[in-house]
Amino acid sequence: MTISTRLTELLGIMHPILLAPMDLVSDGRLAAEVSKAGGFGIIGGGYGDEQWLARELDAAGNTKIGVGFITWSMAKKPRVLDLTLERKPVAIMLSFGEVEPHADKIKKAGARLICQVQTLAQAREALHSGADVIVAQGAEGGGHGISRATFPFVPAIVDIAGGVPVVAAGGIADGRGLAAALMLGADGVLMGTRFYASNEAAGNAAAKERIVAAGGDNTFRSILFDIVRRNVWPAPYTGRLLLNNFSTRWRGRETELLQQQEQEAARFDEARAAGDFDTAGVIAGEAVDLISEILPAAEIVERTVKEGSRLLTGASNRYRVRE
Repeated sequence: MTISTRLTELLGIMHPILLAPMDLVSDGRLAAEVSKAGGFGIIGGGYGDEQWLARELDAAGNTKIGVGFITWSMAKKPRVLDLTLERKPVAIMLSFGEVEPHADKIKKAGARLICQVQTLAQAREALHSGADVIVAQGAEGGGHGISRATFPFVPAIVDIAGGVPVVAAGGIADGRGLAAALMLGADGVLMGTRFYASNEAAGNAAAKERIVAAGGDNTFRSILFDIVRRNVWPAPYTGRLLLNNFSTRWRGRETELLQQQEQEAARFDEARAAGDFDTAGVIAGEAVDLISEILPAAEIVERTVKEGSRLLTGASNRYRVRE
């Protein structure tokens, strides 16, 4: 069973499902498994750790994959894009920064350019820079973003994208989300939190269990965890994570936390190394409501496609349309 769209044709894949390039979680193994299952795996290149990225590209082998970067951080490590393009990935995904300085290099290397956007202005810039795919990210998603909700944002991006495929991201974790995205005019979906709770994801097992146990009401957007990671992002970006003891203590006290940054950052580093997620953060989106078990990545792809296909072909008997 397959669902064909402009996205699947462009990337040469079976299913319109993309793995979100989650920093250090979407490694070569996970990306390869998603691609082998017919989706498109994207390694989380994040802030550009060259040694880590080279290792994970090796781990992905000859599988058809992409690599995603946090765009504004690339200025600090200008070599990382060149080193990645030498490996001939199918696509490069850029998020959170100016696309134009990197677009020509990516396209001249023969890679597809995927741009994740959070506003209409960013989408227009990406289209002007030659984006092959636009990912419309809603604030429901885990990790960094802005404030637009996925449901109204996706069709607004579709309306200005012309013939460029649009991918919906934020709050999608099953076939219902896939079907809804396609009905909104998108050509596919990008999923992060659902794949975080997979066997192959590089995340800590305790973090995965917290995702399974959590509900969407237990997530929040903040800069708290950026402060203690010594990595505060440019405004207006905030990150969505699971609530824990640390966030309950410091929420609303960001200025005070900045004043105690070094002390609290040391505690945070120790907690992360120890797998103590009462202090360390678990990045996850509101779709945790829809995740009840940790599964193989291939099974996640299969279930999502099967459920989405059933809904799109009208198998649901919960409604009727009359003239």
